[in-house]
Amino acid sequence: MKIVIAPDSFKDSLSAQAVAQSIATGLSEVWPQARLCICPMADGGEGTIESVLQACNGQLMSARVSGPLGEPVVAHWGWLAESRTAIIEMATASGLQLLSLTQRDARITSTYGTGQLIAQALDAGAQRVILAIGGSATNDGGSGMLAALGVAFVDQAGQPLAPGGLALAQLAGIDLSGLDPRLAEVRFEIAADVDNPLCGPHGASHTFGPQKGADAEQVLALDAALGHYADHCAQVLGRDLRDSPGSGAAGGMGFAAKAFLQASFRPGVEVVAELTGLEQALQGADLVITGEGRFDAQTLRGKTPLGVARFAARHNVPVIVLAGTLGEGYEQLYAHGIHAAFALASGPMSLDEACRNAPGLLHDRARDLALLWNLASR
Repeated sequence: MKIVIAPDSFKDSLSAQAVAQSIATGLSEVWPQARLCICPMADGGEGTIESVLQACNGQLMSARVSGPLGEPVVAHWGWLAESRTAIIEMATASGLQLLSLTQRDARITSTYGTGQLIAQALDAGAQRVILAIGGSATNDGGSGMLAALGVAFVDQAGQPLAPGGLALAQLAGIDLSGLDPRLAEVRFEIAADVDNPLCGPHGASHTFGPQKGADAEQVLALDAALGHYADHCAQVLGRDLRDSPGSGAAGGMGFAAKAFLQASFRPGVEVVAELTGLEQALQGADLVITGEGRFDAQTLRGKTPLGVARFAARHNVPVIVLAGTLGEGYEQLYAHGIHAAFALASGPMSLDEACRNAPGLLHDRARDLALLWNLASR
C-alpha cells in the first residue's frame, strides 16, 4: 500500500514536515509495511521555504534587512543552486509574524525588506525568483520592495515618500532610472493563494487591511491611496494591472511584481507541488492524507488541501484531510475532491493545549484512520 502524506503546516504549532512525520508514525502503527511518501506542502505563505528546501535539499540563506516598521530583522530565503532558483518568503521580512497586535499598522508598514531579499538573490546569481507572498503585514502596493530595488517615489516637492501605503496618496512622480538592470534577466513567479484585485471592495485594503491593523476609515484611505498609486504606475508603464487577478495579494505586492518585474502568477500550492515532486509521488498511490490548521470554506480560495486534491484527482487517488479544527463551510470541499475530513481534538481543549499536543493528536487520528480504512476494506 502506498500513501502520500502532503500536509501544510499547522500555524503556531508544527511545520509541514513535523505534521507529516506525526501522521506517518500513526499510520505505521497499523500499517508497518506501507510505503509512506512524505511530501511537505505549503501554499505560498509561511512555511513555503522550509517545505521546498526539505524536499529539494536546498540551502537556507539569511540576511539582515528592514522589517515591516523599519527595524532590522534577520530574514531567510531559500537557494536551489543547481537551478539558480531563489525562493523569497515575504513573511520573513515583511510579515505579520514579526509584529505584535499593537504594532500592526497598515498605513506605515513597508515591503522594503522583501526588496532587500530580492537584491540578495540577484547577488547570488539567481535566474529564477519565486515570490511566496502570503502572510504580509503590509499595504504599500509593493512600493517599498521596488524602492529597495532602485525605483524612486517622490511627492510634489520632489522628496522621497515616507514608507507605507498611506504615503502613496502624496505620490507625484515615479523614476525608474535606478531600477536594478539585473531584474530584466530574471524570471519571477508569484506564489500566492488569493486572486483579489488591487483596489475596490474586494481589493487589498478592504479584504486584508483590517487584519493588518486598519480600521474602517483607514481602509478607505488606504484603498484611495493604492488607486492613486495605480494611476501613476499606469502612466509610467503604459498599462494598468490593478484589476489583474492576484494584484491585491499581500497588500498589493502582487501588483508590483506583475507590473514592474513581469512576474507570472501561479497558485502557491502549484509552485510548491512542482518543486517538491508531488505529482510523481502520487503515481500508483492508494491514498493521500493532507491537512492544515483550520479547514473551512476559505480553503476553497487556493489553500493546500484543495491544491493537493486537484493533483490527486488526476490520478484517481482518494484524499482525506486531518485538520486542527473544522470550520464553517468545510463540507463544501467534498465537492472538490476531498473525500473525508476529521478534526484532531479528542475532547474539549483550549487552542494552546491543542497546539502543544498536536503531534500526539495527529498520531492518534492517523492511527484511527488506518483502522477505519482496514474495516471498510473488508
